[in-house]
Amino acid sequence: MEIRFVNIGFGNVVAANRIVAIVSPESAPVKRTIQEARDRGRLIDATYGRRTRAVIIADSDHVILSAVQPETVIHRLAHRDGTATELNN
Repeated sequence: MEIRFVNIGFGNVVAANRIVAIVSPESAPVKRTIQEARDRGRLIDATYGRRTRAVIIADSDHVILSAVQPETVIHRLAHRDGTATELNN
């Protein structure tokens, strides 16, 4: 099995096949998820002190914070796959 990585900003990468969800950090449930991951020691902060714009949920129960927009991460994933992705708001 080939492991593919996606750039989540500032040279940080995540294994693409381990990503379950990429969400925006504004909602209360997502903020609660971030705090719970922090309490459990499962939070990875890849923002380099910048504002969190995307929250990546991994299948290992890790929560990864990124300073890159969710749409950007999705486009990078799609570009690596060679598949087209339709984003509707």
